[in-house]
Amino acid sequence: MALFSSVSLCMLLSSLFFFTVSSAKLNHTTSLFFPLTTLSLSKTKTLPNSNTNPKLRTTLFASSSSSYNLKSSFKYSNALVVTLPIGTPPQVQQMVLDTGSQLSWIQCHNKTPKKTPPPTTSFDPSLSSSFSIIPCTHPQCKPRVPDYTLPTTCDQNRLCHYSYFYADGTYAEGNLVREKITFSPAQTTPPLILGCATESSDARGILGMNLGRLSFPSQAKITKFSYCVPVRQTRTGSGSFYLGNNPGSAKFRYVNMLTFGQSQSQRMPNLDPLAYTVPLQGIRIGNTKLNIPPTVFKPNAGGSGQTMVDSGSEFTFLVDEAYDRVREEVVRLVGPRLKKGYVYGDVADMCFDGNAIDEIGRLLGDMVFEFEKGVEVAIPKERLLADVEGGVHCLGIGRSERLGAASNIIGNFHQQNLWVEFDLANRRVGFGEADCSGLAN
Repeated sequence: MALFSSVSLCMLLSSLFFFTVSSAKLNHTTSLFFPLTTLSLSKTKTLPNSNTNPKLRTTLFASSSSSYNLKSSFKYSNALVVTLPIGTPPQVQQMVLDTGSQLSWIQCHNKTPKKTPPPTTSFDPSLSSSFSIIPCTHPQCKPRVPDYTLPTTCDQNRLCHYSYFYADGTYAEGNLVREKITFSPAQTTPPLILGCATESSDARGILGMNLGRLSFPSQAKITKFSYCVPVRQTRTGSGSFYLGNNPGSAKFRYVNMLTFGQSQSQRMPNLDPLAYTVPLQGIRIGNTKLNIPPTVFKPNAGGSGQTMVDSGSEFTFLVDEAYDRVREEVVRLVGPRLKKGYVYGDVADMCFDGNAIDEIGRLLGDMVFEFEKGVEVAIPKERLLADVEGGVHCLGIGRSERLGAASNIIGNFHQQNLWVEFDLANRRVGFGEADCSGLAN
């Protein structure tokens, strides 16, 4: 999800997946496993209390490499939405799992947002004994520059105020606070800095998962997390989400994240140094390796061109030079079938009328993202096109520069049936093919 105050790319959000969480002891010598129940969209207005749900249970594992493990099932359509128990006693809140942003925030008002879905129950600070507001004098209200944190100001009550504006037009603003994720009265995370939104245009909050010092992994001391997104077109599968060690990681193939020092990022104004930047080297469509120089996928002197993995973005986005080569190949193979004069969301113009998934997929073949060390992520031909609106199907790729960004972003549409692991301790990202729906059963 991209902010206008940063340069990571956006969420194009709609549907949901949900977790509920059981009690767990959080420390640095125990690894925990959480089975969580899956909730359908129709149940969002009656989320179960995490302390009373009889299906929840906790299993402990000894571990020295991670503070805890959490496993959850979820439903997937366009966005990844968790429910977490915030405060003491806990109040369940919906939050979009977003590897492209830093600050986590929750809803702290009862106003109806301008966008769907209907609002969920907002967090009531007066009901939580662990809630505290951060004053303007607090060091966290004076972010280091440059630190790619959020812009903060001092409001009329001398409280720390934040404002977030996302690239898809949504926004959130309110006060910075400290609050716990409380699994039971005696078992919690440390107090985390969160945003408590009093104004927002979406019904859900954000669980910020990037590399920033205010992100959820950084504050909760999480060294590894992963998720497996099911095939979206079936609308019936459930995926999996882990905090901590993934038991299947021995089969993953890893690429090293590109990292940037503060002095280096200062000289690169278009770079997001807190994103999960990966070494993409090329793209194939069918048997054709596209004529895209590898340098297009790497940050240039100004920081443009980095390639990041973003769970908060639905589509994949490419800078113009890469997008043009993809489009040229699509036109060569299926040009007469393109929907003329149509651009979806002002970013995607490789679209088709009718039930085009099988026909267009057969003509194009699989699409492959090529990384260093021979690591490849293959997108099967039957999952190239997204059903966007009114029977129109589009290749799930858009122009990033039309969103005001100069980056390549691999969105969740191209992460279906794929384990994606973020190994923070070793600064690497792992990929592993899987039947994500089957894993959650």
